Amino acid sequence: MATIQWFPGHMAKAIRQLEENLHVVDIVFELVDARIPQSSRNPEIERIIKDKPHLIIMTKSDLADPEQTKNWIKSFKKGGLPAIAVDSKANITTKTITHITQDILGDKLVHEEQKGLKERPIRAITVGIPNVGKSTLLNRLVNKRAAQVGDRPGVTKGQQWLRSSSKLQLLDTPGILWPKFEDEETGQALALTGAIKDQRFASDDVALYALKFFRRYYPQALITRYKLSEADFALSDVDLLLKLTKQFGMKDDYERASNRLILDVRKGKLGRYTLNRMGADDLE
Repeated sequence: MATIQWFPGHMAKAIRQLEENLHVVDIVFELVDARIPQSSRNPEIERIIKDKPHLIIMTKSDLADPEQTKNWIKSFKKGGLPAIAVDSKANITTKTITHITQDILGDKLVHEEQKGLKERPIRAITVGIPNVGKSTLLNRLVNKRAAQVGDRPGVTKGQQWLRSSSKLQLLDTPGILWPKFEDEETGQALALTGAIKDQRFASDDVALYALKFFRRYYPQALITRYKLSEADFALSDVDLLLKLTKQFGMKDDYERASNRLILDVRKGKLGRYTLNRMGADDLE
């Protein structure tokens, strides 16, 4: 199985810019994909922002398993990280996120007030992996198409300050991946959810990963979507993908069928799912 790696030069530059800009912001908005809350947390970013107040924003929650999203929010909070969930349209208002941010920065804001400092907007920096939904969130918070929105990784290329309100300013950053994924499954999860450009991974490997995952955690979704019989479901992952290739009318085009399956998963045609699992036992 091919190893998935991707670290273009502009990402190394973005890491340097993040380190340089961190001292001018009050808080970090770290965006993670609700379908892969752990795999979409860049360890390079975590290292850089570890001492800075920050808020985890779980994006695309309408595509994720709602029970898993609740568990992950509890897990983040248990670890001392405030967390909220927003859907693919970033269903949150500037007023709401400003209040949440003020709560997180409470002591700092009180201290500035006691020192007689002039009230100023809170400055936040948004960080996350490619295609995590930063542009959508920013557009919602500034109430206009301030950032280019796309459904592919690598849309936001530069950094820019955006005025959300008189109380909140946002610094945008490009999506950043890291040089080496800690395990094979992390790369596959990122590929399946669209964080990595399709040309960078073997589609059949990712399709087989998807089949194995849905068999285990959401079997009925797989059976219903592709009208599988008991005999079909009992096939090996490879044989099932071969069957789907023929079912899709693609003859022996294994790669094309793999891409079709991946697209079905990304678009939610197999229902809501969360690849990184957080069980109730993990919260105890």
